[in-house]
Amino acid sequence: MATALNTLEVQEIMALLPHRYPFLLIDRVLDYVPGESLTAVKNVTINEPIFTGHFPNLPIFPGVLILEAMAQATGLLGFKTVSERKENELYLFAGIDEARFKKPVVPGDQLILEVKFLVEKRNIWKFSAEAKVDGQVVCSAQIMCARREL
Repeated sequence: MATALNTLEVQEIMALLPHRYPFLLIDRVLDYVPGESLTAVKNVTINEPIFTGHFPNLPIFPGVLILEAMAQATGLLGFKTVSERKENELYLFAGIDEARFKKPVVPGDQLILEVKFLVEKRNIWKFSAEAKVDGQVVCSAQIMCARREL
């Protein structure tokens, strides 16, 4: 018997993350297991404002925004992992290790963001993250987030 997937629609994502257009980079969560993993989607479209300058004649989605999308996915996993969340609590990007970019991401691509919880120590959470297009890894990194009350 197949188990039901834990999904999040954009309204639920916006309730957890403070980001808004044009910086909310998660369109949907396909599945998550609290304390373990989360899989999300970022649809890359030519209508995004970044493409007017990066690059006008060869639109490439910036690697730093792929990293940000992965960091947003880790924040969602963090919030879905803890049992209680304070209203003014955030996961702040605290560090990145071993970032690798394998292939350019262009309009029309669908980024599948896969993050896995590794460890938490003194409110610093560490995750492994991969972004894939058509099943191929386009970016990977280890991401650290700090759970903080603002």
